[in-house]
Amino acid sequence: MFRTITFALAGLAAVTAAGAQSYRMQPAISVPGDGGWDYATVDPLARKLYVAHNDAVAVVDLATMRAATPLGPVAHSHAVVPLATRELAVTSGGDDSVRFFDPARGTQSASVAVDRKPDAAIVDRGTGHLLTMNAAAGTVAEIDVTAHRVMRTIRVKPGLEYPAIRGRTLYINNEDANEIEVVDLAQGTIGKPIALPGCEGPTGLGLDAPHARLVSACGNGVAAVVDLATGKLAQRVPIGRGPDAVMIDARRKVALIPAGQDGTLDVLDLSAARVTPKAKIKTAPGARTGAVDPVTGMVYLPTATLVASQGKRPGAAPGTFHILVLKPN
Repeated sequence: MFRTITFALAGLAAVTAAGAQSYRMQPAISVPGDGGWDYATVDPLARKLYVAHNDAVAVVDLATMRAATPLGPVAHSHAVVPLATRELAVTSGGDDSVRFFDPARGTQSASVAVDRKPDAAIVDRGTGHLLTMNAAAGTVAEIDVTAHRVMRTIRVKPGLEYPAIRGRTLYINNEDANEIEVVDLAQGTIGKPIALPGCEGPTGLGLDAPHARLVSACGNGVAAVVDLATGKLAQRVPIGRGPDAVMIDARRKVALIPAGQDGTLDVLDLSAARVTPKAKIKTAPGARTGAVDPVTGMVYLPTATLVASQGKRPGAAPGTFHILVLKPN
């Protein structure tokens, strides 16, 4: 699409000026389908990018950098999680379920009912089970992905956003309470939440494992850094406004935070004891989520041309959904 190409070229100039030693914009990938989008993920083994896109899952073949046949239908998809079973788990917020798809066949293999408004999801590597954050209900469902059934439901509190796991502890951003919830997965019990003073509406969350710290993206333009040794806020680092993801590139020792309101990507240096800004890259309005390829370091940010609507937040113009692509230098 013409407008998609315009975004990519405008971004390239900004990257060269603001972050010449960090990332360079590549040609954008046009993706069919309309409507909103949410979380994205890269499956490094299948070489696929998956994006929760309205009532389906958008698929991009990373070998060709072209859109493939989408998966669906889904009732308002939020998160897409590749599983060791070679299935994909997709949270379906419109009907309070998790749907399982066989990406090779392009068909749904199972559906599991969970609590209200399942949103983010993560695999517990200790058990292989899927954990879904049911935002409206304020619960976490633990699903056996082989048997396709809920093993237990842990009650936390409403407002749950993106999680991270360290050992047998689950950490979850709470967008409503401006804190991080703490769950002992071994016992299924709730610990003392971690307060995030100065952070409004935390959404994306990433674990910097070597330094035992969490990086939380806050809607008011800061990243809250939590020291897990003390369980307290250690830093606030300025970022763009309107983020919805924190991508940790462990190989390059950076955190990548896309901000949809400002249309920027903040690159934070994780190599030292304190987190510091490394680059701010111009992207496009609406690019608030994304995924990083853990092998190549390529960054993928879904967005579209935004159109103002009276009394509502801007929506995606039909036929403009695309993926911004950034390559590390």
